[in-house]
Amino acid sequence: MNPRLIAKIIGLLLLVASFMMIPPALVGLIYQDGDVLPFLEGFATLAIIGAIPFFMYRKIDAELKIRSGFLVVGASWLIVGLAGALPLYLSEYLNLSITDAIFESISGLTTTGATILTNIDELPHSIKYYRQQLQWFGGMGIIVLAVAVLPMLRIGGMQIFRAETPGPMKDQKLTPRITETAKALWYIYLGITVVCALSYYMAGMNIFDAICHAFTTISIGGFSTYDNSIGHFNNSLIEMIAVIFMLIAGVNFASHFLAWKSASIKTYLADTEVKVFLGFMAAASAITSFQLYTTGTSESLYESIRQGTFQAVSVGTTTGFTTEPFYLWTGALPLLLILFSVIGGCAGSTAGGFKVIRMILLFKMSMRELYRLIHPHGKYLVKINGKTVNYRVLDSVSAFFVQFLFLWCVFTLLLAGFGENITTAFSASLACLTNLGPALGDAGAHYANVSDGAKTVLSIAMIFGRLELFTLFILLIPAYWEF
Repeated sequence: MNPRLIAKIIGLLLLVASFMMIPPALVGLIYQDGDVLPFLEGFATLAIIGAIPFFMYRKIDAELKIRSGFLVVGASWLIVGLAGALPLYLSEYLNLSITDAIFESISGLTTTGATILTNIDELPHSIKYYRQQLQWFGGMGIIVLAVAVLPMLRIGGMQIFRAETPGPMKDQKLTPRITETAKALWYIYLGITVVCALSYYMAGMNIFDAICHAFTTISIGGFSTYDNSIGHFNNSLIEMIAVIFMLIAGVNFASHFLAWKSASIKTYLADTEVKVFLGFMAAASAITSFQLYTTGTSESLYESIRQGTFQAVSVGTTTGFTTEPFYLWTGALPLLLILFSVIGGCAGSTAGGFKVIRMILLFKMSMRELYRLIHPHGKYLVKINGKTVNYRVLDSVSAFFVQFLFLWCVFTLLLAGFGENITTAFSASLACLTNLGPALGDAGAHYANVSDGAKTVLSIAMIFGRLELFTLFILLIPAYWEF
């Protein structure tokens, strides 16, 4: 492990993070209603802090080992999360505590969408924009952005890419070189964002809201420029556009790349995970719509389908947009929606959750064991898209499942220990671990009423969820630190 190399990379990331302060400052100047000074102070502070280690160790020329890669990723998300909190804490308009500022920043960067802010409608444009921008950068991962730069510094980036990319199958590359892979991901990400923003604008949003909501739709983040989220617009066309782009963002970006490269949708049709994902979203929408209609929660069948489809897709993809306060719906529907988020989107997408591919593999593994009970001497292979899945991937999925349940229990108990009721503790820990955001109980509308201790726990849960457990868990193993 090379501490100087790690310090150089962290310095570079802080320099990159400092430039995130410039766009919201410009927005504040344009609208003349924002806190411009906190963003300028944040830019200067982060630029200075980042420049010191970067230029001090700029001549370090070494290959980043895989062990160091895990440390860089874990430390980077924590450090950049703290850095992102700086303008929020410095803003006299918000007047946030350091705990609240860090919670909001980490929620944005991890695309969780849990917020402690109220009266969002009245916030300055600069702060509104900054929250949306945090999620957009976090959606594809600040680390992946840095991977495109690191090779130019003669530092290998594949180790970081493997540690940060969501999903169990991380060795697949879209292009032969990791730099080109990172660039390809960003081009696709940017292109879809632009199309989404234009669609929102043509559907009736003003240009500011269209850009901001495109940021958080494609990143599957869920922050909005209004307290009522997408429900503020009360526009079925806008809701339909949101549903379409949430589904697009929930699909593996590698599939988008291959489909674009081949100019054919056959890539999607041949992908088991994509088909199961879309099938699950359709089933979740039908169940939710049916429940809304039969319980009389919605006024008509049309409204039931409209609200049910939007909310099921939003929660199922872990986006977290709302058109109605679903946490107030009757019966088991609020809990059912929260549980939808456990599955989440496809691996390699901006969605959170357990990931569809893991659920498919768990199902196939469980069926394999049932067949073995019937035919003890039979040989049964687990296959995806006609190819046998390596046993190491299956072991990884099993371990992930155990660790996910373990962390869910631990975070729920910790929240209960900080005084949260069981509904809030159970749902908030799950909502943050899956990067969903909206929860039930006291965390239904926002997290402002949650205790500071609970917010700290949930901030850690959000980072665990964004990095899919293993990256942080490995740092807790004593053997990792043995040299």
